[in-house]
Amino acid sequence: MSEEITREEIIEQFKGNKVLKGITIAVGVLVVGVLVYFAYNTFIAKPNELASNTQNARGIMLLEKDSLDLAIEELEIHADEFNGYTGGEVAQFGLASAYFKKGDFEMALSTLKDVKLEDIYLSTMAIGMQGDCYSEMEDYQSAVEKYIAAAEKDKNDLTTPMYLFKAGLNAEAAKDFAKAAEFYNRINEEYTSYAAQNGIEKYIARAENSSTK
Repeated sequence: MSEEITREEIIEQFKGNKVLKGITIAVGVLVVGVLVYFAYNTFIAKPNELASNTQNARGIMLLEKDSLDLAIEELEIHADEFNGYTGGEVAQFGLASAYFKKGDFEMALSTLKDVKLEDIYLSTMAIGMQGDCYSEMEDYQSAVEKYIAAAEKDKNDLTTPMYLFKAGLNAEAAKDFAKAAEFYNRINEEYTSYAAQNGIEKYIARAENSSTK
């Protein structure tokens, strides 16, 4: 039931840096605290962040070439070594993608549940891929829940109607035709370009006709 999702934009995550947050400095040691933070950020945090990003390149390229076993081997190393850094989280997302492409949906789902991505696009895709995993495992109700979460994560003209559409297809598979019609109608009303390109009206008709039987 799941559709192939492009992962080409995964490389865009390399442009971001994880910002250290929650630094609390007592008034009496403010100057020392600032100096320590500056030293850490300059000589430790930033180099590790840069390394976590750049060392993912080979794993991502292997993933794009469908060299899945090699990609998994490479990305497992980086996901573990740079856990908590941007590149480490991207490596884990890529690792989940590789498992999914191999057809190991349970492993992909397990890997995705631990991913913490700050990039709104990738975090949305990670939720959506969980829906894909559930769909492939024929847990259609769980798939619907994840697709709706992905659709609502960042409302836009690209991912929102795509995930609403997937939610509709999986709702139909779960024989919840009324809910499927609701999702399709929302696409038709709010995302007219996507609706026109994908012939949403025929899906509305199918779901509504099925719900009356």
